[in-house]
Amino acid sequence: MIEATWELIAAIIGIALVFDFTNGFHDSANSISTVVSTKVLSPRNAVVFAAFFNFVAAFGFGVAVANTISTIVELNVVSLAVVPYIVLGALIGAIAWNIITWFFGLPTSSSHALIGGLVGAGISAAGLAAIRWNTVGTVALFMVLSPIIGLICGFLFMAAILWLTRKANKQSAESHFKRLQLCSAAAYSFSHGTNDAQKTIGIILPLLFVVGYAGVGTNPNHLLVPAWVIIASYTTIAFGTLAGGWRIVRTMGYKITKLRPVQGFAAETAGAVTILGASVAGIPVSTTHVICSSIMGVGTTMGTSTVKWGVARSIVIAWVLTIPISAIIGFAAFAVIRVIIGY
Repeated sequence: MIEATWELIAAIIGIALVFDFTNGFHDSANSISTVVSTKVLSPRNAVVFAAFFNFVAAFGFGVAVANTISTIVELNVVSLAVVPYIVLGALIGAIAWNIITWFFGLPTSSSHALIGGLVGAGISAAGLAAIRWNTVGTVALFMVLSPIIGLICGFLFMAAILWLTRKANKQSAESHFKRLQLCSAAAYSFSHGTNDAQKTIGIILPLLFVVGYAGVGTNPNHLLVPAWVIIASYTTIAFGTLAGGWRIVRTMGYKITKLRPVQGFAAETAGAVTILGASVAGIPVSTTHVICSSIMGVGTTMGTSTVKWGVARSIVIAWVLTIPISAIIGFAAFAVIRVIIGY
């Protein structure tokens, strides 16, 4: 079998950062679709704004999510020599699914694509024992719960705002919420960086552990995160956000429901609260799922007919398919890699 060298590890870390870039590119719509659709910011200013707060999140809520991702593959079970190839197979699965869903304009989860890729590649390498299923189970549970929480929070935030502003002058309130939406968009972009950039950190850590990099420690169940990995991951996701994913912006900002600044503020605030809570708990949730469901929750306060449920149905189908399809791609990718490396 081809041994894991520093050159190989560096190359796979490079691919991990490519995934990080596609994550920012794919999920830029999460941060900017509402401020663009409500015309609070121009598309150009919106991506710069979102990218800045994606990066600032590096100095925020620790690395609990990264630690969760780094333990999905059981490093005590699989041969350490094969771990880089499992990560490579997982990245191929995740990047492939990101590109497919970007092409069709579907706001799916880069996070779940990565987790699916890890599961598929890990099983392909060493069977079911290679995966820490309690961690995957937690992710799967919150795959269902986080959109529901986002939906409920979006509805409740919007309902509360409507009640609090029921006697306010409509034009004056609209002007205030345009300014407030800058705060909510900043909070959402910050939360997006906090949860999503850590997923790339979480797959880089096992790579460094394999080659005995001193900065990550000696316990495979609790890897330490070097500062340079944090900075590299957050910088890359910020550049991905700068690149923008306009196909998905159109879906989220215009096709799910029509948004005004007050509704954009409610959706972003609900999404940020949900994601930051998950980040503190170390749970890798889908920022895409959360903001989509928050927008739907806000939309339902205007009546269920205002939400384009046909578009929402297509999005949900893509959500459901994300983990299994990326797992299949990851499994197949490792099977090909196995032949190449003679494992």
